[in-house]
Amino acid sequence: MVRVELPYHLRHLAGIDRDVAVELPGVATMAAIIDALEARYPALRGTIRDQATGARRPLLRFFACEDDISFQPLDVPLPDAVAAGREPVIILGAIAGG
Repeated sequence: MVRVELPYHLRHLAGIDRDVAVELPGVATMAAIIDALEARYPALRGTIRDQATGARRPLLRFFACEDDISFQPLDVPLPDAVAAGREPVIILGAIAGG
């Protein structure tokens, strides 16, 4: 089980009030996590990554083991601590403004 911390607006959209754990069939990657989240919470489809391009939404950042992995390809394996459930993947809503 991989633990995922979601920002408030995505938890609200999914109708949950806590962080989630998802079961992944193979290698733990961000693509696999997003697939599992979208399958379990259909309201999240297209909110984490663009449905047409598959790219991460620009105002979201991904963190694993305190490292920013936002700009890595989504199919890169995540650290062992994340895959084992010892550390969460954090999806963080960025703040934009001027």
